[in-house]
Amino acid sequence: MQKKPKNVIVAQSGGPSPVINSSLRGIIDTCKMFPETFGKVYAGWHGIEGVLKEELLDLTAQDEEEIALLRVTPAAGSIGTCRYKLKNHQEKDFARIMEVFRAHDIGYFFYIGGNDSQHTAFKVSEMARTKGLDIIAVGVPKTIDNDVGDSEFKLIDHTPGYGSVARYWSHIIQNANEENMGSSPADPVLVIQAMGRKIGYIPAASRLADPKREIPLQIYLTESNVTLAEMTDNVNDQLKRDGRCIVVVSEGFDVGEIGEVKDSFGHTSFGSSKLSVYQSVVNHLNAVGLKAQGSARGQVMGTDQRDAIIYASTVDLDEAYKVGQKAVDIAVNDGNGWMATILRSPGFIYNVYYDKVPLEKVALSERSFPEKWLTPSRIDVTDDFLNYVRPLIGEDWVSVPLINGRQRFTQFKPIFADKKLGNYVPEGK
Repeated sequence: MQKKPKNVIVAQSGGPSPVINSSLRGIIDTCKMFPETFGKVYAGWHGIEGVLKEELLDLTAQDEEEIALLRVTPAAGSIGTCRYKLKNHQEKDFARIMEVFRAHDIGYFFYIGGNDSQHTAFKVSEMARTKGLDIIAVGVPKTIDNDVGDSEFKLIDHTPGYGSVARYWSHIIQNANEENMGSSPADPVLVIQAMGRKIGYIPAASRLADPKREIPLQIYLTESNVTLAEMTDNVNDQLKRDGRCIVVVSEGFDVGEIGEVKDSFGHTSFGSSKLSVYQSVVNHLNAVGLKAQGSARGQVMGTDQRDAIIYASTVDLDEAYKVGQKAVDIAVNDGNGWMATILRSPGFIYNVYYDKVPLEKVALSERSFPEKWLTPSRIDVTDDFLNYVRPLIGEDWVSVPLINGRQRFTQFKPIFADKKLGNYVPEGK
């Protein structure tokens, strides 16, 4: 006897990316290919919090045009995201999730996100396994930081989202160089802060702007382990040679106390902290004095690198879509407890394939930036790193539809599943 199709919940967690909705679209489109397996597709409104609150947006009821526009709709406005972490002791939350799943005949759960999100997917998969529930949980990787998985790149080669932020930085530094060349008599040093709490893949990508190393560019990853005093010497040496210097500094670079603020995942939220790393560097350089006329000035590139669709990599968009498709394929053919992954084929021609890895191996994992990709000076990255990252940023601009000069993004109708349970306040609130 054929099983009745089961409904689906897909949700997102953590910081968004320009391509996160391509993974969402990949899941929706592929579920529709298997009507005998998948029933309605719901979105957890603002991630796992929406599941806990029984706020389930009906994606099956949305217009096809709006689903298609997810490809060019950045960030997480379409279904929302959250920074709510399911902790082991929150038994009421876990019980509530299962209650919501049963009430809405959910058989499949897809969670798009980074390290903590994969941990949530793992906990749901384990809960289903230990309690004998007919639930299949599959993780879908997403993070601009590229820190999911292992440092040997055996679990995943790169995460969707990283290729687009790498492209963003390659362009931003080119533009900044034009500014610095022109204004260097008055502002010889430009300090630009990049995202990356503990890992340097984002600031490292700024080297893509200048692969021949013709720009007076210095890159300070968190992993550089360079002191502020050493940075000052490096900058002044550059000023003596070139008369100007562009400094890209990771937000995790140690400048001392900045009045840090933590998010609900327990990570430092640099954008909310009292001081910024770049401003601390600028203040220090101007206080000790530059070996050139003029002053250091700076800026911080913020959440625009997560939500500027015009900088999205077409390669990244396609891979994000396919990894969403792979997640559905895993649910159909392999079952519970996996994360869809992207792996690179050997050889000098860039090619990837899609596979699966156990969620338990990915949950709360965190890769490091390979030491071999740092140059001996520790303020630059090697050509081997450029060979790794260059294919991810693509060749062409993404085509974004415009209506009356405004970008046309997905606009879902607020059609939600009828609530069948009482109100619930998540334990962690």
